[in-house]
Amino acid sequence: MTVPYKHEPFTDFSAAQNQQAFQAALQYVQSQLGKEYPLIIGSERVTTEEKVISINPANKAEVVGVVSKATKELAEQAMEAALKAFETWKKQAPQARAQILFRAAAILRRRKHEFSAYLVKEVGKPWKEADADTAEAIDFLEYYARQMIQLEKGVPVLSRSGESNTFRYIPLGVGLVISPFNFPLAIMAGTTVAAIVTGNTVILRPSDRAPIVAAKFVEVMEEAGLPAGVLNYLPGGEAEVGEYLVEHPKTRFISFTGSRAVGCRIYERAAIVQPGQKWLKRVIAEMGGKDAIIVDKDADIELAAQSIVASAFGFSGQKCSACSRAIVLEEVYDEVLNRSVELAKQLTVGNPEEQATFMGPVIDQVSFDKIMSYIEIGKQEGKLMTGGEGDNSKGFFIQPTIFADVDPNARLMQEEIFGPVVAFTKAKDFDHALEIANNTDYGLTGAVISRNRTNLEKAREEFHVGNLYFNRGCTGAIVGYHPFGGFNMSGTDSKAGGPDYLILHMQAKTVSEAF
Repeated sequence: MTVPYKHEPFTDFSAAQNQQAFQAALQYVQSQLGKEYPLIIGSERVTTEEKVISINPANKAEVVGVVSKATKELAEQAMEAALKAFETWKKQAPQARAQILFRAAAILRRRKHEFSAYLVKEVGKPWKEADADTAEAIDFLEYYARQMIQLEKGVPVLSRSGESNTFRYIPLGVGLVISPFNFPLAIMAGTTVAAIVTGNTVILRPSDRAPIVAAKFVEVMEEAGLPAGVLNYLPGGEAEVGEYLVEHPKTRFISFTGSRAVGCRIYERAAIVQPGQKWLKRVIAEMGGKDAIIVDKDADIELAAQSIVASAFGFSGQKCSACSRAIVLEEVYDEVLNRSVELAKQLTVGNPEEQATFMGPVIDQVSFDKIMSYIEIGKQEGKLMTGGEGDNSKGFFIQPTIFADVDPNARLMQEEIFGPVVAFTKAKDFDHALEIANNTDYGLTGAVISRNRTNLEKAREEFHVGNLYFNRGCTGAIVGYHPFGGFNMSGTDSKAGGPDYLILHMQAKTVSEAF
């Protein structure tokens, strides 16, 4: 029997001992900066001449670490290693695979602040955001391990007289996992271990903007007893290496989290059956959002403003679930807007290593330039209420930005910005608000702040998103509590941290025996 799953608690940073422990972790990670990390292919550590340099986005002069860059030749070696390991790993008992995840969770729990400190350094997460990222990674390990034990015997099916029937799940093969920078521990770990615990082997391609956190996690999985070749670490190498693996005839499935453009490209290339390919590749894709919070006319104004600001500006808006549209009924529009502006102006933007910082940098120069260009667009499309300024002299800092009176069809209301920018628009009534909310290509998260039960129930049916929240913000899904994934161009609605996620990494086999 396994112990029932419980969500990993967040650290209480108001306690002095926790503050001291986190400061100590930051000091330790500071002493580890600049180290080099090899590729891991089977049992080999491979160093290449070309490197990927990971920079602290809050301090461009600081090198977090250096990783070797993959090539097509090395990608082929990784595929061969993964194929070889699959032959034995697929035969491992699900209980044994789950035990490795439990051990990895225990290691990660012991080193929680260390991993959070790497998140502060490598992607600029403030303390609470980093702590939540690490907690979510632990949750994924624990939750998927328990899920696999439940799925071990398959699902009961009917048997007729003189016949015995079974229905069970078997692994798919080699999976390519492509993970993002914004949750470089939680999403990277979750997508990786979901594939592994179900009996598959993995080639992991973490974001080039967060390869060090991934390298440290691979070390944890090795320490937990994962056999060589089951998890191959293959960062860098630009798009050509990724495309080579997406198109490889031996790749069985691709698990991708990232932008819509890249996700659509992967979906397209994976659909082509290559010479020697025996299957249709499965694609699990999470591709972003254009998430809205609707504020009803009878809403709690303070709750509405707090929810908008926290959801829009947490981790500098670099979440696929971030609130980038506030749709407010006209009766309370000015009140909600003005209070949101007041709250945004109170936010502390700066060095994420300082506990008081609410918002750190955006990830890099490319993101900085893109977000600042959207702010210029916003100045043409709406009224700038606060923010709009950026400073990339030391790091990539952008002030929390609110635009008012934006047309529902404006670019600011339609295109994913992935930065600390939220656009307010006015709705005539609740039906109009729902119409605006559904008026994008995406369908990931949404929230409704209302005291009107009829309107909440209408939203339950008609607000077309994968994750809908009532009377709270639209970010902060917890593994096992809020299975996460979206509709339309937000991806394949593969609900991470949910009861059917692992099944996406397996195929079902029916065996019928007649007597």
